[in-house]
Amino acid sequence: MRADKAVVIGLNAAIVTVSENEPKILIVPHDEADGAGGWDALPFGPFNPMQHRTLEIGLRSWVQEQTQLELGYVEQLYTFGDRGRHAIEIEAPGEHVVSVGYLALTRSHDETLKGAAWRDWYQHFPWEDWRDGKPAIIEQAIVPLLREWVSRQAEATPDELSRGKRRDRMRLCFGVDGVDWDDEKALERYELLYSAGLLQEAARDGRPNALALTEKNVPPLGRPMQFDHRRILATAMSRLRAKIKYRPVAFELMPPAFTLYELQKTVEALLGLHVHKQNFRRLVENAGLVERTGRMSTRTGGRPAEQFRFRREVLNERPAPGLKLAPSRSRANS
Repeated sequence: MRADKAVVIGLNAAIVTVSENEPKILIVPHDEADGAGGWDALPFGPFNPMQHRTLEIGLRSWVQEQTQLELGYVEQLYTFGDRGRHAIEIEAPGEHVVSVGYLALTRSHDETLKGAAWRDWYQHFPWEDWRDGKPAIIEQAIVPLLREWVSRQAEATPDELSRGKRRDRMRLCFGVDGVDWDDEKALERYELLYSAGLLQEAARDGRPNALALTEKNVPPLGRPMQFDHRRILATAMSRLRAKIKYRPVAFELMPPAFTLYELQKTVEALLGLHVHKQNFRRLVENAGLVERTGRMSTRTGGRPAEQFRFRREVLNERPAPGLKLAPSRSRANS
């Protein structure tokens, strides 16, 4: 059977750094005549097998061309290929884009990158940062809108029904009605808000739920992004939050020498949660993840603090040398 649409492979990079205790992503300007001009976009470009031997080489090439940033740590996230995953497609010849998403980690905080800028990722996901307690946007806006959506369960599409009842999805994703908050469910939360038509991307894409809600002046829930880039970023957030707990990826964001306080603040920034200070330090040292440098730091402006470095040998010593962290309960469930 002949395919009606050519398939184009797109390469997308969610590039993460932590600066001043805030997780940031690299965004590039992208102006499209799709009603979303000026929305943030991840660095991206098409894969050209005549120029790039591998997908990752192609990704690194696009990022360097668009931002002048040379990537270090990179891992493939997911392949986004569903039909109609952003704007509803019409049955006509044309191109179907399959996006291959990547997570990249960098220590760079350069604010003069060509054609690019660092953006706090919580601007896109304000409900994900629990370091100062439960974000007000959850109880003031998200939960009431979701409860209204839950009340219309009878309207659920077959695709929604295959992913569970609306009320169950709301409880599990947003930690309501007695369910604990799970920091790793960033992607599921994004998908739920999109399904409920509560995101600007859903309205842009012509989703019926969103079109019905535009009359109700639903407030913007985070900064929107081009195409399905916020979905890709949510995937990167979920992956990184999970991976911190079984691989020492947080050290890819640290300078060669750092204090345990700086390491803790970096991990908390990524998780959007506070962790217990003494337990964190005990865990890091007992797990053999760091070693002393013999130097002291006065960067915090307070008492001098001992500096450490990452013990890279730990990668060969055991299969899962991560940070099996538990959040500070007083913060995580407040």
